[in-house]
Amino acid sequence: MTQSLKQKLDSFYRDYDFQKRIAHDPIELPHQYARPEDIEISGFIASCFAYGKVTLFKPLIKSLLSRMGQSPYDFLIHFNVGRQRDLFAGLRYRFNRNDDIIGFIYILNRVIRKYGSLESAFKRYYRKSDPSVEAGLAGIIDAFLGVDTSAVYGDDLKRKGLLQFFPSPSGGSACKRMNMFLRWMIRDRDIDFGIWKGIPKNKLVIPLDVHIARISRCLGFTLRSTQDWKMAVEITEFLKTMDPEDPVKYDFALCHQGIAGVCSAMHCDECALFGRQ
Repeated sequence: MTQSLKQKLDSFYRDYDFQKRIAHDPIELPHQYARPEDIEISGFIASCFAYGKVTLFKPLIKSLLSRMGQSPYDFLIHFNVGRQRDLFAGLRYRFNRNDDIIGFIYILNRVIRKYGSLESAFKRYYRKSDPSVEAGLAGIIDAFLGVDTSAVYGDDLKRKGLLQFFPSPSGGSACKRMNMFLRWMIRDRDIDFGIWKGIPKNKLVIPLDVHIARISRCLGFTLRSTQDWKMAVEITEFLKTMDPEDPVKYDFALCHQGIAGVCSAMHCDECALFGRQ
């Protein structure tokens, strides 16, 4: 059964039209930039707001990036919250109030000015001996949350709408958006960018959302019921039996089959993906 499943997964991945689906995914936005530093920053911003309906968050991301001019990186390096916060007036999205979005931009400014890039910040905590990206991810999230936000809020506050941008595996979060961003930066195939060097693809963890969780439970990739970091790792470990070097290559195709409604978890015997196992 495992060999049959691998053949079907590989066929599904090989035949998937990545370019056709890119317009329905937040990765479309960083693809509009050429410089690696702009791809990194726009990618991080796009991933952090990528929750809810794509038709709602993509216009918000586009508006935010347009206010940053031609180079998001250059804008962030020179960002002054006192002089420029009004540029983002009126922006808000679901759990994120206007001040939370300004706080998010300010935190990015502080981290970029300190480390030079998000890659450098991540690698400050990641070690080659690590079994996954967990330590690096937890470390960079701590760096974000360690920024004093008094310049934004008048006090060093970490409101719920701001914290929502920075989930951490140390708190048990599945960190779907963070793992998606890391996939974009580290994988060098398909539509991913591969601009972060020196981190093997098999250290990545699957960006776990409701679609991946549902399909994974149906196909036996995980026995866990809670959609958390442990589930994400368990699914990733299963996918490593299919491809030890690049287990998360299946993420994009599987996720979008869930979004498209191909997997409903209601009629598994008639599964359009793999049929009866």
